[in-house]
Amino acid sequence: MQTGQILKIHSDFYYVNCSDSRNNIVECKLREVLKKQKQKVFVGDFVEFENGAIEKILPRKNFILRPTVANIDRIIIVSAVKEPELSFLQLNRYISFAKYHNIETVLCFNKNDLSDDDTTIEKVFSIYEPLGYDILFTSAIEGYGLDEFKNILSGKTSVLCGASGVGKSSLINAISGINIRTKEVSEKTGRGTHTTRHCEIIKLDENSRIVDTPGFSNLKFDFLLPNEVDTLFSEIHKYKHLCKYPDCLHIHETDCAVKANLGKIDETRYESYIAFVEESKEYKEKVKYQGVKTETAHKNTHEKVSVKISSRKRESARNTKKQNIYKDIDDAEFD
Repeated sequence: MQTGQILKIHSDFYYVNCSDSRNNIVECKLREVLKKQKQKVFVGDFVEFENGAIEKILPRKNFILRPTVANIDRIIIVSAVKEPELSFLQLNRYISFAKYHNIETVLCFNKNDLSDDDTTIEKVFSIYEPLGYDILFTSAIEGYGLDEFKNILSGKTSVLCGASGVGKSSLINAISGINIRTKEVSEKTGRGTHTTRHCEIIKLDENSRIVDTPGFSNLKFDFLLPNEVDTLFSEIHKYKHLCKYPDCLHIHETDCAVKANLGKIDETRYESYIAFVEESKEYKEKVKYQGVKTETAHKNTHEKVSVKISSRKRESARNTKKQNIYKDIDDAEFD
């Protein structure tokens, strides 16, 4: 049995990096038993495989669902200073998702060559430096900040997150020498167009890897309850214990310590918080009248994973067994 890491998933094929292989990359398929168990397989997963078939998914140290990647050390959130225009709502969305997964985060602002106005740069530092984030400005075209970008990647597996058109692939091209396809920002919509279609781990050297991801903008906080959203904003959460009500949402409530200290919280951060609370209310309504308990499709017995028979199928099997018993009794009476 060989062990390797999944570098790319495409059309039910899994491309596994394995040092034991002559070509290092082995094209694999997933065993049917794993499909029946409905086990999720992510780029970045370490797996055991044999003869081109993945037999086992090894335990993950962490994972994120958007983009779907496992076993990462750092999230680098890439935004554009210009083209497309910097959206603080979108930036705060990515930052909050990274904080939810409790993974080290770096903020990278690309296309610095397109802006002659330092206002955006000054605003970025004033908001995010006090929150403890490392901030990096780069230009993939002019080579500005690339040495610092390489240093951040050194010895780590880093995933690049960001909207389409911010220059994630251009940054990878600039530091790696490979040629990932890129496109200009659409003049009609002012937004980037998708060039990267799937997640892929790219080896920079033996100890440094970078994950190129598709751009996306439809992340939503529809998996948290409203009173949990403030945990994603440290400058808001630190006042929560001073609020009159323990379930305070810091929006319309009276005697709210957060509202009393709004002058110390950046306006774009508070506006993002409110937007995410509204999204989380959808989840609250969803679970309000529904049970959240679900039955898993597999079980672990003595460190061995096996398919779990559903309750409905178990009940059906019991009924069939009873019918057979009664049939045997009836047959015996007539003999």
